[in-house]
Amino acid sequence: MTNMFDLTGNKALVTGGGSGIGLAMAEALANAGATVTIWGRSQSRLDAALETLKATGAQVFAQTVDVTDSAAVRTAMDETVDLMGGLDTVVANAGVSGRGAAMIDATDEDHRRVQATNVDGVYFTIREAGRHMVERAKAGQPGGSIITIASMAAIEGAGRNASYGASKGAVVAMSNAAAVELARYGIRVNSVLPGWVETPLTEVSQTNDKFTEHVISRVPLGKRWGKAAEFGGIAVYLASDASSFQTGSKVVIDGGYSIF
Repeated sequence: MTNMFDLTGNKALVTGGGSGIGLAMAEALANAGATVTIWGRSQSRLDAALETLKATGAQVFAQTVDVTDSAAVRTAMDETVDLMGGLDTVVANAGVSGRGAAMIDATDEDHRRVQATNVDGVYFTIREAGRHMVERAKAGQPGGSIITIASMAAIEGAGRNASYGASKGAVVAMSNAAAVELARYGIRVNSVLPGWVETPLTEVSQTNDKFTEHVISRVPLGKRWGKAAEFGGIAVYLASDASSFQTGSKVVIDGGYSIF
């Protein structure tokens, strides 16, 4: 019987793959048989992540890339395709959090910092990955999967989180547009919306007793934080043939928080 989740031969790129959800997804893709490249801005994190990924036995690569730089993304995408010999799956995961300031007190600089990575970085990643996948489709090999990492913040209001929520709402909108535009080439685009997850981005909140009492206690499934490793399965599913007729979807993984 064919294993529909087998990613042998799949060439996958994960931006922001040095830690958190990105690394967990990269590891799951590698364990499923994919060749994986991770991008990040911190060389030390990339080096540590690469050692973790090598333990899977898969072929893995790492590149230092600032996704806010469109020229850097274009150059790095070309290099990634050359490194792996193709590109089948892209996880646009690189992102930053806000400063936790009230909207009326937030600075222009911080708002733009969040949009630069979370909106522009995802746009550049989709655009350059899409360019390669479309060229391949025109050459007779259609297909490909682009997975964007948005957030529950795209659909659920939270104080002191306006810039971040706006950026993740934009990720969903861009993904929907790309899903429609690229479908003719067999390229699927889907968004994953994580809830409260233990990652480096949420370290401050993880040690905040009031946050735990008033927010995490409301998570129906276990009254706990999500684990990065719990996002590996959705990455493999969306990269694989198991999701061959799924595009433009928003997969919320939040322990039930947003419906409670």
